[in-house]
Amino acid sequence: MTTPRTLFDKLWDSHTIAHLPGGVDLLQVDRNLMHELTGVEAVRVLEARELPVSNPELTFATLDHVISTQPGRRAGDAAWSTTMVDAMREQMTRYTIPLFDIGADGQQGIVHVVGPELGLSLPGTLIVCADSHTCTHGAMGALAFGIGSTELVHVLATQTVRQKKPKTMRVRFTGKVAEGVTAKDMILYVIGTLGAAGGTGYAIEFAGEAMTALSMEARLTLCNLTIELGAKFGLVAPDDVTFDYLRGRPYAPQGESFDAALADWRALPSDPDAHFDREVDIDASRIAVQVTWGTSPEHVIAIDGAVPDPIDETDPSRREAMQRALDYMGVHAGQHLDELAVDRVFIGSCTNSRIEDLQAAARIVDGQHVANGVTAWVVPGSLSVARQAEQEGLAEIFRAAGFDWREPGCSMCVGANGDVVGRGERCVSTSNRNFIGRQGPGARTHLASPAVAAASALAGHIASPANWRSQGVVR
Repeated sequence: MTTPRTLFDKLWDSHTIAHLPGGVDLLQVDRNLMHELTGVEAVRVLEARELPVSNPELTFATLDHVISTQPGRRAGDAAWSTTMVDAMREQMTRYTIPLFDIGADGQQGIVHVVGPELGLSLPGTLIVCADSHTCTHGAMGALAFGIGSTELVHVLATQTVRQKKPKTMRVRFTGKVAEGVTAKDMILYVIGTLGAAGGTGYAIEFAGEAMTALSMEARLTLCNLTIELGAKFGLVAPDDVTFDYLRGRPYAPQGESFDAALADWRALPSDPDAHFDREVDIDASRIAVQVTWGTSPEHVIAIDGAVPDPIDETDPSRREAMQRALDYMGVHAGQHLDELAVDRVFIGSCTNSRIEDLQAAARIVDGQHVANGVTAWVVPGSLSVARQAEQEGLAEIFRAAGFDWREPGCSMCVGANGDVVGRGERCVSTSNRNFIGRQGPGARTHLASPAVAAASALAGHIASPANWRSQGVVR
């Protein structure tokens, strides 16, 4: 009898070409995704070494990190960003690498949004990108992980990558979540429970009743923040939700080829008796709507909770880190988050910029208006998302409510190219990182779901969507 294997083991084994010294494996890469912030320089290094691109048809590029998100944009908002965008366009043309660009027929968008929506991210594939949030694609049942710039050069030249195999962890969400609790709340709760280093050295498979109930887009959100647990790999076993999402996508198998692929994909889930090095059970019914208070995703509490007191932390280094976070964020122990006025609201990023995210936010703001003094942005994750949102009337709902409706890109998540939060300003953001300076020097970031971000924009302070519903604002 064969030994039962996890989803991760099956994916790893099927892509292993050779076992190298030092416990390193050489893996075959199926999809190499690129963006301009890391891709341009990697190609320049490749050229300096006079190396060809091994398989340009297996590399796919998009413009997202530094491209402008202003309406009517053509490239960047600054000379340096325009130069980078133009360089990416020239390089990809010269190497015949597909580039998802802006324009009438463009498919441009955030790399971790366009990959799944185009069907590039498929169950059973190995996907790399020089971007830490590549773990997002693991929601499709893929082996997806971020690589460094040097590794990107190696992938371009060989279509392989070297990696040490991590241990495995399964996080099971038992039971059901309460109404209003989203995938963003689920993963923030896990990070708060296990800590920002709780997944270090592991590949994490998410499972359980509350997870399987999630839509495909919600699963992408869940896996997106796996890196914020310290884990490079986040996975969800492919099922009918996955298959229904992929059917008819441009780069997915079509017709009989799709049906043939299903047979392989259905064999990918972890075997019933597969061994995981660590098992974690999360009672989903205990998860409330979450908001971060500090400068790490692990600094998170329920939206109606109180900011913790560092004095209660027994570990000296963690206690010191908590106090530094309180000082930077301008909050104090015991404070309730709804006491905090907000200056900015950002709905976007590879975490929460898909159509379901925008629909959730639009349900909150429909017929209402952003509070005085709040600057609120909606940045769709791709041109496809933007077009659908415009067709459904969501864009007009946001505009009427006083939001800026922007063009697709990473925008304020990464705080580049002028899309930044001002020094000392407080921002409720649907992105994935609240590190010091992440959204701009001196910016104060609170991570939350699209619904919380929308409610906060209307209230002028951090606010629960439930409060707006209870007041009869949301019909």
